[in-house]
Amino acid sequence: MSNAKISPGESMVTTRRRFLAASAAAPMLSAGASAAASTGDKESVAKDLHRYIDFGNKQSGGAGDEACGAWLENELEKAGLKTERQYFSAPWFDADKAELSTGDARAPLWPQPIVQTTPAEGLTAPLVRVNAQGHAAQSLNGAIALIDLPFGRWSSMFWEPVRKPVAAAFAGGAAACIIVTNGPSGKVIALNTNGREPLYPAPIALMAPQDAAQFFAAAMKGEKATLKITGKGGRRQAFNLVGKLERGKGRWLVVSTPRSGWFTCAGERGGGVAAWLHLARWASREARDYDLAFVCNSGHEYQYLGAEELLHKVAPPPADTAFWMHLGANLASRDWHDTVGGRTPLPGTDSQRYLVVSPELLPIAQKEFAGLAGLEAPYASDDLSAGELTNVIEAGYGPVAGIFGVHRFHHVDEDDERCVSADAVAETTAAFQRLLERAIARG
Repeated sequence: MSNAKISPGESMVTTRRRFLAASAAAPMLSAGASAAASTGDKESVAKDLHRYIDFGNKQSGGAGDEACGAWLENELEKAGLKTERQYFSAPWFDADKAELSTGDARAPLWPQPIVQTTPAEGLTAPLVRVNAQGHAAQSLNGAIALIDLPFGRWSSMFWEPVRKPVAAAFAGGAAACIIVTNGPSGKVIALNTNGREPLYPAPIALMAPQDAAQFFAAAMKGEKATLKITGKGGRRQAFNLVGKLERGKGRWLVVSTPRSGWFTCAGERGGGVAAWLHLARWASREARDYDLAFVCNSGHEYQYLGAEELLHKVAPPPADTAFWMHLGANLASRDWHDTVGGRTPLPGTDSQRYLVVSPELLPIAQKEFAGLAGLEAPYASDDLSAGELTNVIEAGYGPVAGIFGVHRFHHVDEDDERCVSADAVAETTAAFQRLLERAIARG
């Protein structure tokens, strides 16, 4: 499936989507909004948020992802939903060594999955800088390409400003690529990729911009460098979680969220998981005229590997689905001040989050999300979609609503508890609950 992408450094390019389900044309009633999140709701959301964070690394099929999935499974069962697991295969790699060195300079790297290793002694070759357009001043034949991305909030190997210079380097004969992920954190930004096979048959690794200067200098002098990527890897079992409450109504409400990611994913995934769990409990009590499907997939970092499995094999048919809500990345991550000597977290929310709804829902969304940074300006789904929401739309589901975004520490190891506010997550969750209330009011 094709996916709309919002690439840092590019203008917003809209994509046209059409809904195939007949329910897409059904009007939503203008029911009154519920009250803001109660104190009890806030406490529950905060508890769930911190429980998610405490599971640590969330790579698909790893210990944190598996434990998180088991916890969510138990919570759905407590809410009265019948659960099932859908298993699939995901890649994994544990690095023994991942570094680039030249002379006295040495820097750690992040091996880009699906990982292609070097010999134990490493790969030694000329270091050649490749600019954002894929151009190099020296021959790339047999070289280690040092790719200098433009500044941006990066997320995927498939984004054109990443794909283009990497493809050009390998087309020029490069033996390996090191991608410098220039972004607002100054750290390595992990990149989503294909989960079925390597994108290229040669080593690729990511370097933090704060480590890159000495290697750019070496490249200017035509010096050689040694790349070492060693370790163990393969494939392992991961699972999607599905919780259903079938009441025989023949009309499904579906709420989805991913739980996996490269690191702890506090800001990236934590808010969506906490909101999803809150809505599952609420819908099991209040959405009595609908069958419910709450789906939580793994494999997100491998280009939505789990979500594609789920759409094809587990999700209710589009014609039987009244509404699908997708809670993607950056539901309510913190904004930051860049200060001399460091960064300071703010109580406010990062505005680089996007709310997308079916066109008929725009007036409702504008009202219910007023005052929420970024979300107060929703987009129509036939103008914009991204990530797993695009897969949902292309599969024929509608009406839909979804959120996605790229916060300052998106896909960065430091995306921890500092990057998300429980109060902001609760506030955004309450807005999504109101949107659901308005959607089911037509019943």
